[in-house]
Amino acid sequence: VQLQASGGGLVQAGGSLRLSCVGSGRTFRNYVMGWFRQAPGKEREFVGTINWGGESAYYGDSVQGRFTMSRDNAKNTVYLQMNSLKPEDTAVYYCAATRTYVSVRPSLYEYWGQGTLVTVSS
Repeated sequence: VQLQASGGGLVQAGGSLRLSCVGSGRTFRNYVMGWFRQAPGKEREFVGTINWGGESAYYGDSVQGRFTMSRDNAKNTVYLQMNSLKPEDTAVYYCAATRTYVSVRPSLYEYWGQGTLVTVSS
């Protein structure tokens, strides 16, 4: 599957953004989807993951309660709604897909989008 992320931009602290990730192909519903982020000089960090049907989602501690994942399999799209943004949320955000299972480990995701930059100003 090929993934295309979009929706990044510049936002003030406390604001909101919604990222989208569109997947190619007819088997999108067969993939667990994840969002990760990477800030300059830091390792890639788990943000969230959502199961095939969208019934269950899990989040990293740093975004729990502020970020929400959802998916629309009819549109081959997964979303990341980001609220109450903080300067420390500034990073390139990547969507990823795996046929294995829900995981926080980037190494288990076989497919990656190109990333979209989110910048949160203080």
